[in-house]
Amino acid sequence: MQDNQTDLLIDEQIHLNGASRKKLLPIWIKVFMWFFLITGTIMPVVFLIGVFGHNAELSFYGLETNEPFSAIGILITSVFVIKGVTAFGLLKETDWAIKIGIADAIIGITICTISMIYPFINAEFKFALRLELIALIPYLLTFLKIKTEWERVRIK
Repeated sequence: MQDNQTDLLIDEQIHLNGASRKKLLPIWIKVFMWFFLITGTIMPVVFLIGVFGHNAELSFYGLETNEPFSAIGILITSVFVIKGVTAFGLLKETDWAIKIGIADAIIGITICTISMIYPFINAEFKFALRLELIALIPYLLTFLKIKTEWERVRIK
C-alpha cells in the first residue's frame, strides 16, 4: 500500500537539518582554501606579467622558474589556478568541488613525486623529500573520506 505514495520532498528541497558541506572540511583545509583562493586569483596576473616579458619567481611542488611564460611557469600557474578553482568550489559548497579537489591532490602528488625522482634520472643523485606530500596525502584522503557525505548533503 505504501508503494503508491508519492514522496513530497524531492532531493533539492532537503537540507538535512541545516547541514553545511563546509562542516565536513577540517580547519586546516579551510585555512589552505583561503590561501589558494587568493593565490589562484593572482596567478592570471602573474602569467600576463610573463607574456609582457617581465620575470616573476615562481616555485611550487619542487618546480622553480623566473619566467612565467615558460613550460614550467605555465604548469605552476595552472596548478595554482586549479587550486583556486577548488577553493572557490569548496567555499561555495558546489557539487563538483570534491571531484576537482581529488584531481588537484592527485596532480600535486604526481608533480611532487616526479620532482623528487627527476634528479636521479638526470644523474644529479640528489634526493629532496617534498614536504608538500605531508599535506597532499591527508588532503586526498580527506576528500575521499567525505566524498559520499558531500554528495549526500544537497545545498539549494
